[in-house]
Amino acid sequence: MSQRPHLPPHWGTGFPTWIRGRGRDANTRSLAPAFLFIALNVFCGQTAVMLVGQALDKLSRQEQMVIPPPLSTLAPSPPVIKSNAIRSCEEAALICWESGNLNPVDSYSVELTQAETPEASGVTESVVGIPTCEALVQLQPRQRYTIYVRALSVGGPSARSDPVTVCTAGSYFHLDQRTCHPGLTVSEDGFTVVRSERKTPAKELLPSYTRFTRCFAVMGNLIPVRGRHYWEVEVDQRSDYTVGVAFEDVPKQEDLGANRLSWCMRHRFASSRHKYEFLHNQATPDIRITVSPRKIGILLDYENSKLSFFNVDISQHLYTFSCQLHQFVHPCFSLEKPGCLKIHNGISMPKHVTFYF
Repeated sequence: MSQRPHLPPHWGTGFPTWIRGRGRDANTRSLAPAFLFIALNVFCGQTAVMLVGQALDKLSRQEQMVIPPPLSTLAPSPPVIKSNAIRSCEEAALICWESGNLNPVDSYSVELTQAETPEASGVTESVVGIPTCEALVQLQPRQRYTIYVRALSVGGPSARSDPVTVCTAGSYFHLDQRTCHPGLTVSEDGFTVVRSERKTPAKELLPSYTRFTRCFAVMGNLIPVRGRHYWEVEVDQRSDYTVGVAFEDVPKQEDLGANRLSWCMRHRFASSRHKYEFLHNQATPDIRITVSPRKIGILLDYENSKLSFFNVDISQHLYTFSCQLHQFVHPCFSLEKPGCLKIHNGISMPKHVTFYF
């Protein structure tokens, strides 16, 4: 049975009886269906408007559900550790990374896991609340660590970064490309420097605060931690080279050892003869070396303010400077003629070196 449409209450009151289909006159009653049709059309039109309005309101709510939240509420992407920028020693490591984020980051955390300690297997230590993209982390000597970095924001923590491995057997660093003379080439792994026969264009030799432009030299990026640091340099006995340490602000237009800001061992080869000098502020002691080293060990001792050189192959002490190290120094390497120098680091200190602490 069909149902009568529900009309608003005022539709049944305020109209003549003939409009409501109750008139006594047949002619007037014949008009009622026509007017009722008009009235129903008006009512259905209002109902349609209401239904369309409800549908639009529902659609609007659904659109709000699929609109992505603002970036500030999303968890950040995992950082990317710069493996070639890692520096370490027996007691610490300096870890640097790139944020890799468009989303806001409030801070970072570094997670450490010792890889070779059975009792610490699976145990992770965290350093939290790091505001910048680098952290100097204290470690235990002679251990191997797996290190991750996370980014944190109001949206939560990121996933872990890809891991890197840090060993604390000895001081570990790379050559610093920013300081490299334009005529030198640093290998991709950051441990070898080469000078070729190529002449350097004059436009590449403009004075610079960070880059050597007169002396064909490059610095190493040693971790800024006091204590003792040891590394070795493999040399070509027929090339001219200089190795040692210098302050970061050493004049880049002067030779190493020519000022008070650098301490170096220099080798010259001429007429089948080897000449060695230990230079600081242009002065050198009168020392003769009978066995030419193929690998030179260098011990930087902040605790005793000393810099020592060794012939690694025969465990021979060559010379020790007493230095005024009022700030951190960096390893430095120079080639006066074509040749190459290869750095060996991240290695344990030989026993004969420990006698000179």
